[in-house]
Amino acid sequence: MANSERANFGTKLGVILATAGSAVGLGNVWRFPYMAGENGGAVFILIYLFCVLLLGIPCMVSEFIVGRHAHSNTARAYRKLSGGTPWMLIGYMGVLTGFLITSYYAVVSGWCLQYMWASLIGHLQGDPAYFNDYFKAFSTHPAKPIFWLMVIMLMAYLIVENGVRDGIERASKILMPTLFVLLLIIVVASCMLPGADAGVAFLFKPDWTMINGNVFLSALGQSFYSLSIAMGCICTYASYFSKQTNLSKSAVQIGVIDSLVAILAGLMIFPAAFSVGVSPDSGPSLIFITLPNVFQQAFASVPVIGYMVSLLFYALLTLAALTSLMSLVEVSTAFCQEEMRITRKSATLLVVSAASFIGVFCSLSLGDRDALQFFGFSLFDLFDFVTGQIFLPVVGFLTCIFIGWFVPHKIVREEFTNWGTLRVGILFHVYIFLVKYVCPLCILFIFLHQFGLL
Repeated sequence: MANSERANFGTKLGVILATAGSAVGLGNVWRFPYMAGENGGAVFILIYLFCVLLLGIPCMVSEFIVGRHAHSNTARAYRKLSGGTPWMLIGYMGVLTGFLITSYYAVVSGWCLQYMWASLIGHLQGDPAYFNDYFKAFSTHPAKPIFWLMVIMLMAYLIVENGVRDGIERASKILMPTLFVLLLIIVVASCMLPGADAGVAFLFKPDWTMINGNVFLSALGQSFYSLSIAMGCICTYASYFSKQTNLSKSAVQIGVIDSLVAILAGLMIFPAAFSVGVSPDSGPSLIFITLPNVFQQAFASVPVIGYMVSLLFYALLTLAALTSLMSLVEVSTAFCQEEMRITRKSATLLVVSAASFIGVFCSLSLGDRDALQFFGFSLFDLFDFVTGQIFLPVVGFLTCIFIGWFVPHKIVREEFTNWGTLRVGILFHVYIFLVKYVCPLCILFIFLHQFGLL
């Protein structure tokens, strides 16, 4: 397929909202709050913001450069820039990573949709033990999670098959502002609760005694996860950028939006949690087990408000999941469309069908079925482990080495400066230094830390 036939995003706003939508997802609304809760709140946030600036934005710019320069899907982009050398395997690994994440991410996205429905019909009411039993019964059920997985994958299909401008960009212009409005409504409701100031202080008043090596490395890992780096999304979306798109400015804007959503998610959750005496370090169960109980207790005097907050929260969670899910689907769709030379509709159908098929087995594996257990992991947890702890850091590390040491600096500079039309001064040299030395070293620390080697 010729490059001239590829679509571009239609507006600067579309570029920012679509790419920010790719980054803003469950990593911000689900993972960030519990990571902050486990790592000291305000201290973790400050280190996280530093890591976004130090690691996330340079890595994002690197993927932007690869994607826009090649104007192709992620695999072909690295193949073009590498000249067919083994470096091209980075692109294929990125596409594979994105596809595998799509398969199990769709399962969790389906949970969000189901919890929104459960909130709507009033099923999220009971004592703390009820919410624990409810989540366990639902997540291990052989059919219910699969139904919701199929529903949210159908939603992603209907968006992506309509193309870049009429599908992804148009949906992002609706979903992202709606997500922000819902987020702000719940933040205001949460911060008005009695005792909420303790939760606000937890997020914004640093306790410097909490600083240790684990907090630094956890913040580094979260910045990487939150910005959707190394899973093909950023590179694929950049292939739809115009030559006028300011890559460094766009990366900063997306980093700011992504971090703002993460911090607002903390403001949404922790004031309510502190208001009812729930520990901030409730871990991954925070969203599906702890929070329904928190919302019920916090608004016990006015149950209808608790009902509305719970419904809006899970609607927000579903939107966040969907914006990332459609970008993950797009990674593999662009690959199939260009490499297999088929229509976008056929490529999207193929990707959604294949990812849903694997997602079914990921969901079933959570029911302790022996046939779907591998090396002590359920299939769901195995995919999560392999992609999150191996593929993402490896692809990110290799991309930095590729851009910093292999790709001619003339090409990198041309993309960074929009062929000399942008005055960047020393900024380009700072970027090259970070990509050549700082980012690879930081990613290596993350990789070693996750295996207990640091």
